[in-house]
Amino acid sequence: MRSLGLYIHIPFCKAKCIYCDFYSLPRAEGQMDAYVSALTAQLAAWRERTADCTVDTVYFGGGTPSYLGPDRLRRLLDAVFQSYRVAPGAEITLEANPDSAQDISALRQLHDAGFDRLSLGMQSADDAELRRIGRVHTHAQTVRAVENARAAGFDNLSLDLIYGLPEQTMTRWQANLDAALALAPEHLSCYGLKVEEGTPLFARRERFTLPDDDAQADMYLSAVGLLARQGYEQYEISNFARPGYEGKHNLIYWDCGDYLGIGPAAHSCMGGKRFYYPADTEAFLRDEAAPVMDGGCGAEDYLILQLRLRKGLSLDEYKKRYGREFSTSQLSFVKNCVKSGYANFDGHTLALTPAGLIVQNSILAELL
Repeated sequence: MRSLGLYIHIPFCKAKCIYCDFYSLPRAEGQMDAYVSALTAQLAAWRERTADCTVDTVYFGGGTPSYLGPDRLRRLLDAVFQSYRVAPGAEITLEANPDSAQDISALRQLHDAGFDRLSLGMQSADDAELRRIGRVHTHAQTVRAVENARAAGFDNLSLDLIYGLPEQTMTRWQANLDAALALAPEHLSCYGLKVEEGTPLFARRERFTLPDDDAQADMYLSAVGLLARQGYEQYEISNFARPGYEGKHNLIYWDCGDYLGIGPAAHSCMGGKRFYYPADTEAFLRDEAAPVMDGGCGAEDYLILQLRLRKGLSLDEYKKRYGREFSTSQLSFVKNCVKSGYANFDGHTLALTPAGLIVQNSILAELL
């Protein structure tokens, strides 16, 4: 049986954050029931084409999947179990905003249904920072959400944090890290803020003092050091985990495994071929959103994704998969990266250091 990761996109949000450029729909609650029906139909439609697969991970992302409520989410997860061969002990993740994880009974229903990993969008422990970026929750709600999740039986919790927020200082960022650590999650994701064109933040960027690239780099390195001292291993650019709690679903992406994404704007890669659903919920509801082919996943993709991981790129595996070897000039460049403290290389595996991950794009540009 082939292994398969399953991603289910839930686009609904209570409100759209000012930095967000993901496909999401605020204030569209009236479409939720129809959307769940459309997703259920699409899950069934893929059944025959995935008959030779075992689903090892299921990930409900968004948007704000928890905003659907426990009844709709249980219905969707039941549809997954009905249409796919789900491995015993599969990692089943639900993304949630803290404000929509305040009901212990609802969380217990979700845990009993099969969700075993909860990813909470904490983002900051400072209510002023949260309001500034358009988040609808408070830090007190994050604390309650963690307490409720533990009481409901969740023993695999992940918290998301953003550094480089408007007006954020190093002191404030370190306070956010301390507040997250006080909640004892098994996993932390720390993302640098990107001001994307087309977002409200981009339009208002002149109103804020935004930490520059150097300040963000310092925040990043401070997180790497602090989390390591607290027992969290950095296994990918933005992700840290206690041993055994690495995010299995996202590792499928970075290891170029097979994954199927269902829902508007959801991407897939199966058998080395990429495709995606158009970012159009109305078309999806009308069953008119046929997946669009998006090329293949080849040697360059593999190199790029593997160098996101702290374990790095195995040159032996690279050659085995794609018949590629580093040229003399590439190896010379790698040696220079090692001398500069940007990489480790033992002749078989190239792994970027935290300092190297900061300048990863420049390193990739040279290697490619």
